[in-house]
Amino acid sequence: MAVTKRSAKPGATAASEARAALDGAADAGGAGPSQQGRGKLPAAVQFPVAAAMSFAIAGLGYGVVGELSKGELASVTRSQDTWEGVAVLAGWRLLELALAWFGTLDGLDVAMLGLLSHGPTLYLLTTFYTLSPAVALSALAVHVLSAAVPFYLLRPLSGVHRPSAKVANRELIDLPLQLYTTALSTGIYTVVLVLSLRFLLPRMLAVYFTHLPSLEPAYTATYAAVLPVTVLFGAAASTFIFAPFATTGKSEDDDKIGQFDPVKASLQQTVWWNFWGYTAKTKVVIRRTAAAVFVTGVSTYLACTMSIHGIESTGAIAYAAVWVFAALCAGLGLGLVGGD
Repeated sequence: MAVTKRSAKPGATAASEARAALDGAADAGGAGPSQQGRGKLPAAVQFPVAAAMSFAIAGLGYGVVGELSKGELASVTRSQDTWEGVAVLAGWRLLELALAWFGTLDGLDVAMLGLLSHGPTLYLLTTFYTLSPAVALSALAVHVLSAAVPFYLLRPLSGVHRPSAKVANRELIDLPLQLYTTALSTGIYTVVLVLSLRFLLPRMLAVYFTHLPSLEPAYTATYAAVLPVTVLFGAAASTFIFAPFATTGKSEDDDKIGQFDPVKASLQQTVWWNFWGYTAKTKVVIRRTAAAVFVTGVSTYLACTMSIHGIESTGAIAYAAVWVFAALCAGLGLGLVGGD
């Protein structure tokens, strides 16, 4: 019996060390999603597979929504009757996925970005084109899941979105601060949307949007009325922008930026420092905000001009600008909250 006990201890110690080594390796790779993915697919084919899965899920999902709603979504939108229109929308969707994939976003990031970019169109349809909220939420879920599910299957969540992973400043994304940043983003979206509905959009809707049943929702908009919608945008902005920004630690380049001497620097170094001489943490919030602004603007504009009847280009630009400005202000606000 004594011999058995002595032989068991080294085995238990070895097993504990092995588990600790595996946990440490997982935490070390938790800062960003692995390029190899969850499965055994070669890296070169992972994005084509993700894109194909996304289009398949979207096609199936919208078909189910159409059947269950008895064509309600199709009654307020229009399908493309030319190959050029199909190519533009499919090409933009593919570009969205490519930006997310090669930007190393994970499934949760893609879901939040999809909500920020596709939500404005469905809000327009629900508020002014009598689309029911249930159908709008179903369509939004299809859009979000069609991108998030392939990413989740092929790429693990980043350390920011895994509570067990060790990342810098983990305390900055605990529940109280997440609620605080969500409330901040929600407030920004609420104020921008209500003020736009009262002072900017009514004229644009009257001049550049035809087939509108009524403009009354714009004139009667209140902060309380839009709050259920803006809470979703606020939560998405906080998750997509603030969490990765707040948990980014210092890098070696941060020290170089702090030691920059404009007197000794060359012209090229000075130009680079003026345009991109930010810390790694600041670069994260800039990139994330820019991604939200760009994808929201283009997605909303294309949806208005190509998927909804009677919207002129000027009106689509004005409507998209409202949401672009809201995303930009949310990014700036979150950047100030999480700054050093």
